[in-house]
Amino acid sequence: MISSFHKKGQKGFTLIELMIVIAIIGILAAIAIPQFTAYKSRGYMASTKSDAKNVYTAVVAYQGDNPGIAAPAETIAGGASGAIYTSARVSAGNQVVVAAGGTVTATHTNAAELGGSYVIGTDGVASDSLSIP
Repeated sequence: MISSFHKKGQKGFTLIELMIVIAIIGILAAIAIPQFTAYKSRGYMASTKSDAKNVYTAVVAYQGDNPGIAAPAETIAGGASGAIYTSARVSAGNQVVVAAGGTVTATHTNAAELGGSYVIGTDGVASDSLSIP
């Protein structure tokens, strides 16, 4: 009976085969999308920490070049280089604030992607309160 619906030599997929393929793609997408958001969040954390460490290194270099002078305050926002700490550059989406004296605080500017901050004190000790919302 079913063979009467097919023309001789006609090739193709049945509706059931296509539905199974769509179901498999849906299952794979349901697994992959949450993993992708976790990968993005970890990437934002890594870039924020990296920017803070780079700016801290620039502050230490500034203090080495200018002994006896306290590190001045500066805010460096996404994609820009520092005016005082010229060797420091911050990634787009991050903001690094250097407090007077040299404490470095890095935050991600989009709170929906990453919350908290990464702080490196004048003694070089870091405290991490970054979290995925």
